[in-house]
Amino acid sequence: MANPPHGGVLKDLVVRDTPIQAQLLAETKSLPDIILTERQLCDLELIINGGFSPLEGFLNQADYQSVLDNMRLTNGALWPMPITLDVSKDQAEALKIQAGARVTLRDPRDDNPIAILTVSDLYPAKKQEEAAKVFGKDDRAHPAVAYLHDNVKELYVGGAVQAISRPRYYDYVELRYTPAELRLHFQKVAWRKVVAFQTRNPMHRAHRELTVRASRQRQANVLIHPVVGMTKPGDVDHYTRVRVYQSLMPRYPKGMAHLALLPLAMRMGGPREALWHAIIRKNFGVTHFIVGRDHAGPGKDSSGKDFYGPYDAQTLVTQFKDELGIEMVPFQQMTYLPASDEYQPVDEVAAGTQTLDISGTELRRRLRNGAPIPDWFSYESVVKTLRESYPPKAQQGFTVFITGLYNSGKDDLARALQVKLNEQGGRSVSLLLGETVRSELSSELGFSQEDRHKNIQRIAFVAAELTRAGAAVIAAPIAPFEASRKLAKETVQKTGGAGNFFLVHVSTPLQVAEQTDRKGIYAKARAGQIKGFTGVDDPYEEPTNADLTLDLSQMTIAEGVHATILTLESDGLLQV
Repeated sequence: MANPPHGGVLKDLVVRDTPIQAQLLAETKSLPDIILTERQLCDLELIINGGFSPLEGFLNQADYQSVLDNMRLTNGALWPMPITLDVSKDQAEALKIQAGARVTLRDPRDDNPIAILTVSDLYPAKKQEEAAKVFGKDDRAHPAVAYLHDNVKELYVGGAVQAISRPRYYDYVELRYTPAELRLHFQKVAWRKVVAFQTRNPMHRAHRELTVRASRQRQANVLIHPVVGMTKPGDVDHYTRVRVYQSLMPRYPKGMAHLALLPLAMRMGGPREALWHAIIRKNFGVTHFIVGRDHAGPGKDSSGKDFYGPYDAQTLVTQFKDELGIEMVPFQQMTYLPASDEYQPVDEVAAGTQTLDISGTELRRRLRNGAPIPDWFSYESVVKTLRESYPPKAQQGFTVFITGLYNSGKDDLARALQVKLNEQGGRSVSLLLGETVRSELSSELGFSQEDRHKNIQRIAFVAAELTRAGAAVIAAPIAPFEASRKLAKETVQKTGGAGNFFLVHVSTPLQVAEQTDRKGIYAKARAGQIKGFTGVDDPYEEPTNADLTLDLSQMTIAEGVHATILTLESDGLLQV
């Protein structure tokens, strides 16, 4: 399509010729596959739809080095962020990746072929250099640096791509615009000047006031353009955020603002990221771009200092303003003035004027505790949406993971805790006993360390899903290995809630567990009739980080339950 006055040259690689698309699709059947990661998928989508213009593929080695050193491609085009396709050495050998080879790039969610990549080169990732030059320092406290070292493979594949199809989405389809589609929308509604607002967080009244102010100062319309790809770990999920944005849109004057979603994998790269964001928004047909205080900053480094200065991003974008072809709109932090019931930039507030603010930490505390959130800070519809997705602690699900030797009393404790939680009410309660899970979910597994680990991870998966749904989960496997327990905790916290996992170690001594074994299981193990029995000829690694340790040879089951209940109550999950 023709580029409007406010847009740059757009390289949309999506194939619209059906015979060519059919030919490419047929070719994928004979090509090796690379199943993309979530970040690679986000990058590829913006490569093929023009969001990453002028890129036509993943960076080759020369362009990669040039971007690291100069924030430019080798042809001189401004480009601050390395967009790379990483593979392992084993993967490269298995797929026979070499110059001239062709590889199908597939969506990890549904195996759909997105594009064919023609390999230009295969080269080593310079992780330390990339971290230092792109993000300022090689510090794992930076989420992108941690991702670089922990997730990115050792080799990069360079090459141009031929698009076959776009990733399929079933959520908010009406809000997902390609650059060409959004440019066409601006033409249709006669928007010649558009100021874009980048966000990865819920929006509140201050954000609305900021964007309206920018619109009126520039006599431009507003594009709310939130990121719905990968953001910073721990951020509010995109479903909740989009519901917040949708509830906020009617608060704008009619015809002023439009909402569209951006499937970007953020790197939290501060100044370079701001420059990158500006280029992307230009590709989407935007004429002005808001860059705020500490734009795309990841927070503190490992020494407790900010990774970037508060206005470093604005300085860098200003440095390239003539070349960018998009005007930066700098904004200070907004603050509320109760005397006049309005928001103003902090640098415009007279000294001594009373102001009010609520930090992100304080907002999360109020959501967690069910405390009121004033209407001067946010709108009722926004608060309602946030409370639905992030209910108070007393309404959240949790997992109590009880580990201990066979016949230590852990199963009795688990059953009694289930009864006590059912008595209290307020949540459904699920009990996952080791023997029950073995028979129902893991009947094909043996008792090798590998099979024991698989069994624990199955328990963790079920517990995480139930916890996410708001249930109280009591899991009571032996779980003899620290690595398995650690991964189980990570699984539950990732899906079910960051703080809603409690490890209870039933530390009843082996001697006591063996002496009170009415079924004679320990005796059979001692006699060699049972092999690989925990505590006899297989180790039990005692937890060193349990939230609660209970020796049931020194206390009753009722006392153990009470201690567990008090632990949950002290964390705000129960009301006693």
